[in-house]
Amino acid sequence: MTLHPSEASPRTPLRVSPLLRSCHLEPALAVSVFATVLAVAGGRGAAGAGAVAFAVLAGQLSVGWCNDAVDGRRDLVAGRRDKPVAAGELPAGTVAVAAGTALGLCVPLSLLSGAVAGAVHLMGVLAAWAYNLGLKRTALSPLPYAVGFGSLPAFVTLGLPSQPWPAWWAVTAGALLGVGAHVVNVLPDIEDDLATGVRGLPQRLGRAACRWTAPSVMLAAVAVVVAGPPGAAGASGRILTAAAGAIALLGMALPSRAAGRRPFRAAIVVAGIAVSQLVLSGSDMA
Repeated sequence: MTLHPSEASPRTPLRVSPLLRSCHLEPALAVSVFATVLAVAGGRGAAGAGAVAFAVLAGQLSVGWCNDAVDGRRDLVAGRRDKPVAAGELPAGTVAVAAGTALGLCVPLSLLSGAVAGAVHLMGVLAAWAYNLGLKRTALSPLPYAVGFGSLPAFVTLGLPSQPWPAWWAVTAGALLGVGAHVVNVLPDIEDDLATGVRGLPQRLGRAACRWTAPSVMLAAVAVVVAGPPGAAGASGRILTAAAGAIALLGMALPSRAAGRRPFRAAIVVAGIAVSQLVLSGSDMA
């Protein structure tokens, strides 16, 4: 008999592997690396970049664990045996404690960059928690992603001694990358989501519309990074934009669930291209 996640024995010895698999480690590490690169490029120095890295990682881990703890019952109904909570490998309570602990650590780690910068980052993290706790079921589901990703440039620049606000194009590109990530993240699970009552904006639009919306939004983010900063875009900008477009479209090439996680991984690569363009151009985000 398969135990419900909430009935898993608390005496079962904890294993690191299921807990790591439950935190959505791949996107957590990707976002943390991108934020750290932005901090280095933005002049935060070694200590400042380290503070950004640990704060963002703690926030991302808290969001991932929160997601799996909240979705345990729904994942079980959907047959998501790849999820440790749904598979009975971990009790939902353990994952919830991990989420709360990571969120608690995120607070002082964020405030190492200053009160204003820390508050902005925590706003982005709490927006992601709001998504997990209910907004994912509404037409406003892209909003937490836009706020979370759009706040990262502000977290970097507001941590500088002069505390400048980030340039409009940096925030806009971050928000667009977040919306694109949201669409590709839910794409493989649209049918399961609809069957279990999750009707976010991508689910309402449908798979066919999302397959074109996702690469369009991701490419728009790269275009903003290329065209937004002062000065003409160089050859590297045009090449990276073309590469981003090709990768985004390739990620959507396979229909239905045959693509698996490929669209999401393509989105991570496109986000990396956007960050690379920013670094290569030497543009100041502030």
